[in-house]
Amino acid sequence: MKKKTQVLAAEDDLLVDLTCHSVKASLLAEFAEKIVKPYFRGNMNAAMQDLIHKALAEQEFVRSRITHLRGSVEA
Repeated sequence: MKKKTQVLAAEDDLLVDLTCHSVKASLLAEFAEKIVKPYFRGNMNAAMQDLIHKALAEQEFVRSRITHLRGSVEA
């Protein structure tokens, strides 16, 4: 899995079509109304990309904090 991640990271211009299944229409409508329309001028694609980037950044922050805390406990 690590090799695939490294290959995809090098392909900045690689575009992938994304399909979501079993997402409640009301959830999507609320996301569009409260996030997409006011902050992304209705651009759902930009909103989804931003959401993914922020989720990855948050995950990296949490991972780094866990690693930091484990290092402190082990020392």
